[in-house]
Amino acid sequence: MIEVYYAEDDETIGKSVKEYLEQQNCKVAVFDRITDVKKALIGHLPTIVLLDWNMPDGQGSELCLWIRERWKTLPIVYLTIRGDSHDIVTGFQNGADDYVVKPFDLAVLYSRILALLRRTKAVTDTKLFCDDLMLDKEKTAVYDGQKEIVVSQPEYRILLILMENKGKTITRNQLLEQVWDRSGNYVNDNTLTVTMKRLREKLNHPACLKTIRSFGYRMEDTQ
Repeated sequence: MIEVYYAEDDETIGKSVKEYLEQQNCKVAVFDRITDVKKALIGHLPTIVLLDWNMPDGQGSELCLWIRERWKTLPIVYLTIRGDSHDIVTGFQNGADDYVVKPFDLAVLYSRILALLRRTKAVTDTKLFCDDLMLDKEKTAVYDGQKEIVVSQPEYRILLILMENKGKTITRNQLLEQVWDRSGNYVNDNTLTVTMKRLREKLNHPACLKTIRSFGYRMEDTQ
């Protein structure tokens, strides 16, 4: 299911977009303040973000920059009345993937969303993000911002499992089985503790890597 966050302070427009997209089996949350969008994004990432430019507590352009600094591949589309060439260029420079000028046809908007998601799918399938951490599955590499972090194979596997299940708690037993015990051999529980300690040190103890005491681990965005 396509999950949409829509920043729009015009209740009529927000309602019409929400109702139409939900008829297409999308899940839509409309926010009338930028601060509320940020809180929602920190807690959970949608499939795509739609942005109005002028909001009561700030500019959609500022929100676009804020999103792009944290999530490099999260699709962003402007839906705005500002249609001159300077604004459109600025929107793309701020990190938007598409720019739709109001008024717009809802069916056309949905078609553009689908087209954008088709274009970005290849990227999002191979790169995983959590705060400043990025895992590139094609290169089998881990980055903290622009800096590559050298990790061992078990450390990489742990990070891959946690980032593929971002927001979900993975138990210690699940990690032991999926990282070391794939052949049914016994593995000492302390092996995971030591490996996780080394991984945290290499990643400079990131806030997004949570320990659920006596149970397991979870990765979630905090910025």
